[in-house]
Amino acid sequence: MTVTPPPSRPAGRAATAVERASTALGRLRHGRVLHPAGRSFVGETVIWGTPGPPTGVALLDDPGRYRTTVRLSKGTPTPGSWPDVLGLALRLHHDGGRPFDLLVSSSGAAPVLRNLPLPRRRFSGTYSTITCYRAGRRRLWLAALADPDSADLGRSLATVAAATRADTPRLVLAVASAVGPWRLVGQVSVGAQLSAREDAALAFDPARNLPPELRMAGPLAWLRDQTYRGSRRARGATAQSGGSTAATV
Repeated sequence: MTVTPPPSRPAGRAATAVERASTALGRLRHGRVLHPAGRSFVGETVIWGTPGPPTGVALLDDPGRYRTTVRLSKGTPTPGSWPDVLGLALRLHHDGGRPFDLLVSSSGAAPVLRNLPLPRRRFSGTYSTITCYRAGRRRLWLAALADPDSADLGRSLATVAAATRADTPRLVLAVASAVGPWRLVGQVSVGAQLSAREDAALAFDPARNLPPELRMAGPLAWLRDQTYRGSRRARGATAQSGGSTAATV
């Protein structure tokens, strides 16, 4: 068993400072620190399985079907359809177990761009994890890609909501190494919109709500963890708040 050493005092003080700053900002905003403007939806994720060599993550390698809570958001947010770093948050529910929270941001599809959050106008496009994961010795990036046969999500949160009322938009899930091509592993369908109250109650934890084989890695993982902790604390939310009622099935 691998034992993680406790953080050093400077690291501990830095973590406390980041969390406190995020908490203060969240209380000032009366809401989320990151991606405050968004819409949440009922969804479903179908995993087809990993083509080619397995990743070592059972949730990606083995076919399955998961009820899902989906949130699409703007990072800043900029007005209307102005360019912004767009966000997609997925909570894959496990009956009786910890969910999988996958948070991805608008980015490029090419290897040199999948590490960078890129502003764009349209909600249909490439979203990647930016920060990589570790699965054993492997480094993995996860992404949600545009489905060319799906209804378009448009350029604003209003058009996203309208698309779900008229159709069932879809995104394709994919996995890749640092330099390898995306391998398609599944599909997310976006259904009925949740209420504003349900959206406000949702709180994601991308660092801890993970399959047992995965862990976040990279220089931004620590900062992301502390920022989300502070944001949840400001709202009085926990790592699994929201998205667990019958409305999300």
